[in-house]
Amino acid sequence: MISEMVTNAIRYGGEPIQLRLIRDRVLTCEVSDGSSTSPRLRRARTTDEGGRGLFLVAQLAQRWGTRYTADGKVIWIEQPLPR
Repeated sequence: MISEMVTNAIRYGGEPIQLRLIRDRVLTCEVSDGSSTSPRLRRARTTDEGGRGLFLVAQLAQRWGTRYTADGKVIWIEQPLPR
C-alpha cells in the first residue's frame, strides 16, 4: 500500500513528496505532495493496464482519506496494529 501511494505521488503529484509513518492506536501512513489534484478511486476494466492501485489501497486499508493543505495534499491510510 505504501509503495502504491508513493508511486502515485511521484507519478501524479508534485514536489516535495514526503512519507510519514505514525504509530499510535493504529499505524497511519501519510504521503504528501505539492499538488492539490484529488486522487480518483475507480474500478479498472479487465483490459486496463493501470488504475487498480488506489482501489486496492482502499480495499486493504482499514480507513483512508485525503487532507488538503496550503502546500498540496496528504493521502493517508490507517491499519490496525497487532495486539
